[in-house]
Amino acid sequence: MIIYKFGGTSVGKPERMHAIANLIQADPSSKIVVLSALSGTTNSLVAIGDQLIANNKDAADLLIKSLKNHYAEFIDALYKTDAKKDEASTIIEKYFKEIEALALIPDFNHGNNKTLVAYGEILSTNLFTLYLQELEVKATLLDALDFMRLNEEGEPDMESISANLKPLTAGGGTYITQGFICRNHTGQTDNLKRGGSDYSASLIGAAIDADEVQIWTDIDGMHNNDPRVVDNTRPIAHLTFDEAAELAYFGAKILHPSSILPAQTKSIPVKLKNTMAPEAEGTTISIEGTEGDIKAIAAKDGITAIKIKSTRMLLAHGFLRRVFEVFEKYKTSIDMITTSEVAVSVTIDNDQNLSQIRKELEQFGTVAIDRNQTIVCIVGSMVSEKKGLVKLIFNALSDVPVRMVSYGGSRNNISLLISSEDKTKALVNLHEGLFK
Repeated sequence: MIIYKFGGTSVGKPERMHAIANLIQADPSSKIVVLSALSGTTNSLVAIGDQLIANNKDAADLLIKSLKNHYAEFIDALYKTDAKKDEASTIIEKYFKEIEALALIPDFNHGNNKTLVAYGEILSTNLFTLYLQELEVKATLLDALDFMRLNEEGEPDMESISANLKPLTAGGGTYITQGFICRNHTGQTDNLKRGGSDYSASLIGAAIDADEVQIWTDIDGMHNNDPRVVDNTRPIAHLTFDEAAELAYFGAKILHPSSILPAQTKSIPVKLKNTMAPEAEGTTISIEGTEGDIKAIAAKDGITAIKIKSTRMLLAHGFLRRVFEVFEKYKTSIDMITTSEVAVSVTIDNDQNLSQIRKELEQFGTVAIDRNQTIVCIVGSMVSEKKGLVKLIFNALSDVPVRMVSYGGSRNNISLLISSEDKTKALVNLHEGLFK
């Protein structure tokens, strides 16, 4: 069975739904199609929820009416027959009555908001299933809330997901379901947060031991550099799971770092494809790879560097543990770390608790903070063991000051910390030095 996932831009307009219907019909395999909400819908629902939490009922009502009108226009262009347009209007009416009922709750809270936001995926899957039926395609709508579960730690309960989903899809055929949404361990509507619908597709693939997971977006695969910054980038045909995870974590926007992990645990290949150019090869992520090849360069912005200098404590037993415990206390992850005889430098991408962290670190020595930093990483299988690569990197960056280097921590990644104002120059120079 193949898992297809289509994001908001892939279903955001009636003509895009027409296109993906043609795409999945061309594949005779049994399949589960995972859909995001129509582009813009989730943002609208979040805005409605924000107004309700702030008790601005009138403002929320206006936003609800505007969103409902958008769907009315959408279904008028999606379906050909009056009969299906009427059925779709009935569906829209039903779910917007439920949204309006939510809006009347006196003490609307964040739990209610999760229920509200789930309607984006519920609406898109209902409309798409109805459209397939208009085309006389036998398609079954599966409610993700019937099988997608979180455990008490807020993580996907794979045993439950598999046990609930396998019987629903045992007969083969075409199934449509929602991405992003789920139930928590108490049965309340919740969502997967990290990676959203991509994560759903990967979880579903792992739960039923799928043959392949396909993630369709508006980009023709993962590129070897940031195409928004660097000219003449190209899609990467093949990546290992580890390479893809490094790129996702360090800035490649096409994937969330957690989204492919469930597929990786079952060695299920993941393909990144472009709905706007379905003939393009895209990127295949699997366990197979080539050692020593430089695959891509990625950059992660919004980094803060913290340097703790202490001539009397750095070499003391347990010093680094005590430093790390400060970051653990404030649930702040560290991306990079370097040490010397008298100092340790780390980077973080979440400065929400920076003032408290700084105050506690000052008990160990002087603390210096540099904001507006960027991590640039060079990724490839066994890339850290490629002879001569370090020379190529620093030759390319001869006119770019490098604040920190992380080399050898991962066999798939060499990371550099630079000022964000030098990011464009660094990416362009590295592209010239490593790929040409």
